[in-house]
Amino acid sequence: MLTKTSAVIVTFNRAAKLMKVLDALQCQTRRPEIILVVDNASTDETRELVVARAKEDLSIRYLRLPKNVGGAGGFHAGLKAAYDLGADYFWISDDDAYPEPDAIEKLLQAITSFQADHEWRPSFACSRVEWVDGSLCEMNTPRTVWDWPRFVRPGKAWALVDSASFVSILVPRWAVAAHGLPIADYFIWFDDAEYTRRLSRSYPGIFVPESRVIHDTPDNRGVNFGLVDEKSLWKFRYGARNEASWRRREGGLVNVISYAYGAHRQMKGGNVPGKLRREIYRAILRGMAFHPKIVRI
Repeated sequence: MLTKTSAVIVTFNRAAKLMKVLDALQCQTRRPEIILVVDNASTDETRELVVARAKEDLSIRYLRLPKNVGGAGGFHAGLKAAYDLGADYFWISDDDAYPEPDAIEKLLQAITSFQADHEWRPSFACSRVEWVDGSLCEMNTPRTVWDWPRFVRPGKAWALVDSASFVSILVPRWAVAAHGLPIADYFIWFDDAEYTRRLSRSYPGIFVPESRVIHDTPDNRGVNFGLVDEKSLWKFRYGARNEASWRRREGGLVNVISYAYGAHRQMKGGNVPGKLRREIYRAILRGMAFHPKIVRI
């Protein structure tokens, strides 16, 4: 039976990079039947360029949101729209990540082959995300489970993972039906980690290294509180609030305290100024009282 795949791309004021993503999707050996561009109310030329593309490529759908709801809100809206369009798989990614020509095909092959070979069905499959110089992209490294090599075989080196970023991840329809949508209220950061860990309640996902994507970020840095500065503070505040909220939900107060201590050690080791540290501590406190809604399909 033929499967229907929808790409879900969230964008905000990065028209030039978005066009490169659309170029890369046109070159896929397994092209998505639907390419859904979710525009977070961009003020650049995104609308005009995507609408013009959609006239030439009927697989492209354009969803413009009335305001910027962040990556989390965009992926929430996009995945819901793609689900309503009847796709069997959802390829989710950023507007600055360029898949190699066989990236989506490799993900589909891996997730279907794994399910055929074993009694388990992965809740998602994620690509190897590389930076522009070919090195591993630090911020998009998936998290392995304790028995990650259980099904690793020559030619099928698919490690089990329970957390991945929204940069080239393939999610089957059944997983969305079972676990709902990403949390829109997170706005940005940790929305992907929370969602993939939630999906992994059914069964972990798989890391598919033969599926490669280039993430065109300004620099190659991981998410470490020792890197907090004035420019990045706003994102770290969202991340701290969101992860603290998740930890309180999943592990209680002790889990939040452990998280806060880890953030403290990282900031101390990175010589983060005291005023910025206090902003992070306040964000963690806000997270303890932050209980965003999980929307089911």
